[in-house]
Amino acid sequence: MSLYLKFSDQLFAMVASVFTRPTEASDSRYRTFLATKPEHRQSLLLLLLCSSLLVTSCAMGPDYSRPQIDVAQNYRLTPTEGRSIANLRWWELLKDEKLQLLIDQALQGNKDLKQAAASVEELQARLRISNMDFIPNVNIEGNAPALGTMGGFSRPGFPTPYNYFGQTILNWELDIWGRLRRANEAARADLLAQEENRRAVVLTLVSSVAQSYFDLLQFDMQLDIAHHALSSWDESIAISRAQLQGGLISRLDLDQFEAERARAAAQVAELERQIIQKENELSVLTGKNPTSVLRKQSLNEQLIPPEVPAGLPSELLQRRPDILQAEQTLKAATARIGAAKAARFPRISLTGFLGLSSPALSGLLDSGSEFGVGGFGLAAPLLNSQSLGFEQRAAEAQARQALAKYEQTILVAFKEVEDSLAAIRTAREQYQAQQLQVEALTSALQTAELRYESGITSYVDVLLAKRTLFDAESALTATRRLHLVSIVQLYKALGGGWLAEGANTPLPISTGLLHHD
Repeated sequence: MSLYLKFSDQLFAMVASVFTRPTEASDSRYRTFLATKPEHRQSLLLLLLCSSLLVTSCAMGPDYSRPQIDVAQNYRLTPTEGRSIANLRWWELLKDEKLQLLIDQALQGNKDLKQAAASVEELQARLRISNMDFIPNVNIEGNAPALGTMGGFSRPGFPTPYNYFGQTILNWELDIWGRLRRANEAARADLLAQEENRRAVVLTLVSSVAQSYFDLLQFDMQLDIAHHALSSWDESIAISRAQLQGGLISRLDLDQFEAERARAAAQVAELERQIIQKENELSVLTGKNPTSVLRKQSLNEQLIPPEVPAGLPSELLQRRPDILQAEQTLKAATARIGAAKAARFPRISLTGFLGLSSPALSGLLDSGSEFGVGGFGLAAPLLNSQSLGFEQRAAEAQARQALAKYEQTILVAFKEVEDSLAAIRTAREQYQAQQLQVEALTSALQTAELRYESGITSYVDVLLAKRTLFDAESALTATRRLHLVSIVQLYKALGGGWLAEGANTPLPISTGLLHHD
């Protein structure tokens, strides 16, 4: 026994030297420890050893490190560096007041966003639950045989169902293998992934409202063009009927004019349907029942930035929410490998209970009614050890899946940025070419009408000129909308609205922070 106590004294000095510097205070504490009773000294030593195991033990499984990703120096269509358009807040990019109001309403009332926010709150609570696993679990239990007893043991100080007793039960798992730490690490990564998902929902919501609004403005302009074409064909039909009665044209010419008039009427009906459906879509995005949507500026009055720089490709990895979400998912999957591996080792717990027991309530506080015990518990897998090995293999496979998804998300993100940049450049060139086309067709229609009035040509030439002009005007409107939508898509592809201007840290996106000043 003396040899064991001597060994324990030396072991305590060795452990204490790890955690304290050799000072007079530490020497004094050491001498005080040696002056304690041997049985108390052993208890203190056990507690110290448990603490040292918790501090010095390392968590099992691989530690997460960000995978190496090959990133180009510049995007294909933007060889020069510049301040990214994604640094703008959405209200600095989308300056239509009615559109800003719709986005504000969507950020306040959209149901998908509320669901994403509630998911974040759920995982915040689950993380707190995971944090509570590090502290002892203490329960209180009591018993009162109020209906009387018909026998049984009534030994004082021994808790039985036939006694009055109250006890406090303690159970504290010592996280020697790092199972709890890895589980906590995974829970934290799950929370961060869900937060990035909420940011992605916000960014998608802003871009969806903007795109639907531009679609609505496009339908408005095309409806005006269709109404103008319908009126023009009504005039042509009236003229043609008079000419038919005078024998100047054939019935075939009148039929062609009426067919064109019916074509324009069908376009009007289709556009009216599309307008109503698009208004219903915007109403749902803003969290309202289907209703009409107010518009202020026309499609041609929408401001288009002269330049839309994308910034550096490396910034995309730090900015885009779905990439960060995929990375946090990978981090959580990596931590679960360690948790699964640690589950294959014995769980060591510090257990104990302390209480009072008596066959009579009046004697519950008397001397001799107290009881208690403390010690260590060990639970090790035996028959299920093989299944736990398969659990570890499953966790490793899930981590490989998460890695592949992370890499695929990055590839898709770069593709979307490149697609948007190509769409912006080509849409600008296409719009300029179509403007020249509309101008030329307008001049051609005027020439055809003059030649018809002079009797040089038939009215068929006027018919063809009108049809071509109306189609070209409708296509020009669609290209204008494509240009605006491509800018919004680039803004979304770059993870726009997340970084404040001139800031190096993420700007939290929430319904309270995205409102314009």
